[in-house]
Amino acid sequence: MQTKEIKTIIHEYNSIEELPQEDILVVKKAKKAAQRAYAPYSKFKVGACVLLENGEFIEGNNQENAAYPSGLCAERVAMFYANSKYPDVPVKTIAVCAYVNSKLLDEPVPPCGSCRQVLLESETRFNSPIKVILIGENKISIIDNVKQLLPLSFDNNNFSS
Repeated sequence: MQTKEIKTIIHEYNSIEELPQEDILVVKKAKKAAQRAYAPYSKFKVGACVLLENGEFIEGNNQENAAYPSGLCAERVAMFYANSKYPDVPVKTIAVCAYVNSKLLDEPVPPCGSCRQVLLESETRFNSPIKVILIGENKISIIDNVKQLLPLSFDNNNFSS
């Protein structure tokens, strides 16, 4: 028997001012996107902003539906739009934040499992790491790549024998 340990490295910051200017811009756009979310049922408004390698910013937000499974998370809205508009351009960074009753949550909210899988697909597709910025009122967490969010992942390597 072998025992293996899996580590996730998270860089934590106390304020947005500690971030590089490019990351600050992605964070501000994610916050703006959250304000436009359609969340009449949960009141949980999530915003995401994707920065592509070509310098383009793509914003997304959660879109709820009375039939809950028909809604879509902010991360997937942004990623699917980015990949459809710029199919050959890798994603460099994604920032995510969540608000309840117009208040940014104190702690950063990580992407759900489905969003992690979609992010990983893009990271794998382009063989290029995606920086993940999770925004909270009290701290900002940065993960260097999606693989750290989903270490035992299902990807294209599972199809080969």
